Amino acid sequence: MICCGFMWKSGGEDLQGFYPVRPECQSDVPRTRFKSRAGKTLSARRWHAAFTEDGHLDMEKVLRRIQRGGIHPSIKGAVWEFLLGCYDPDSTFEERNRLRNRRREQYGAWKEECKKMVPVIGSGKYVTMAVVSENGQPIDESSVENQGWIVKNTVTDERVLQWMLSLHQIGLDVARTDRYLCFYENDTNQSKLWDVLAIYTWLNLDIGYVQGMNDICSPMIILFDDEADAFWCFERAMRRLRENFRATATSMGVQTQLGVLSQVIKTVDPRLHQHLEDLDGGEYLFAIRMLMVLFRREFSFLDALYLWELMWAMEYNPTMFATYEELENRNNAASDPKLLKRYGKFERKYINSGQNEQHRNTLAVFVVASVLQTKNKRLLKEAKGLDDVVQILGDIAGNLDAKKACKEALKIHEKFLKKANSNKQ
Repeated sequence: MICCGFMWKSGGEDLQGFYPVRPECQSDVPRTRFKSRAGKTLSARRWHAAFTEDGHLDMEKVLRRIQRGGIHPSIKGAVWEFLLGCYDPDSTFEERNRLRNRRREQYGAWKEECKKMVPVIGSGKYVTMAVVSENGQPIDESSVENQGWIVKNTVTDERVLQWMLSLHQIGLDVARTDRYLCFYENDTNQSKLWDVLAIYTWLNLDIGYVQGMNDICSPMIILFDDEADAFWCFERAMRRLRENFRATATSMGVQTQLGVLSQVIKTVDPRLHQHLEDLDGGEYLFAIRMLMVLFRREFSFLDALYLWELMWAMEYNPTMFATYEELENRNNAASDPKLLKRYGKFERKYINSGQNEQHRNTLAVFVVASVLQTKNKRLLKEAKGLDDVVQILGDIAGNLDAKKACKEALKIHEKFLKKANSNKQ
């Protein structure tokens, strides 16, 4: 990774040195709060010690450590592959290497397929101007902005046209993604981000590309040297998030989570919910960004990654890999106490309450609820309209502690479950 400019020091170790910030951007980025704590943070030594000789991983031990103190930056990518269900902890080193090689070959084949349609892919460059019009006609003047490449013939295939229409928007978003990081001063790294997003979009045209996917994908590009590995980690992360990005002419997928958020606040803080309703904020649309990009704007880069891994560890489900790979051998945690211990604490509570399917992967909703709770007094006293709500919540950037936010989220979750269950009785 390229190192330059300003770095923060934390606990005697230069953690921000893993993600250096451009000198001219020092004052524009939130301060980092995450500290690597001996005995709490999952270190490289603890991580390697969690494997047996042939490669089986003690996931229960790893989850406990992550939930106590996060993951050291030097091993984030490797750990995330398990947290996101890329690999089965019960597999061996040899089995994972075979799977990794197969996935790299598959990604290479998809990339070649896309490159035949758009030669800029894989070239170390990316496009920022529309290459075709809405009716499929080539746009000749796009050549200069798009590295000298133009579409030569009218595009008649609807899938190809839909995809090509998104490529310049991906490029425009790539150009402004995490530009304060030294990593993206390198054009090659920006083009990797564009390649992964373009290929993912080609494979998922039912959702297509939506702004915000770039914020989810960017850390993967930074954490993994191999572009194919970054793609698969992003693909797994999107399995959890993709429905938030699904949009129609009349609705957005994230509205499902907004509905859960509304239900949670109405249950645990009815006064605040009523106040927001009086301000026409009962649909909680002001929380869209937090849920879509998982708090990337509210935290520094390192703190956002820390929050992600805390949430993923708490939501961890050991059947994820089998589910994603469509395997049959899925165990029932409810009847297997040993397996239940391998679930994250948030997921485990839902299984114990019998509601695990209804609100799966909604810890982010409770984190938003915890943020609203911290601003409860200001919102009730100062918010006279939705603009005030947005401004008050905007003030939290750089002032939130990820671990405290998750801890409060779990408390609200507990309170919500108790009230929801008591209402049923």
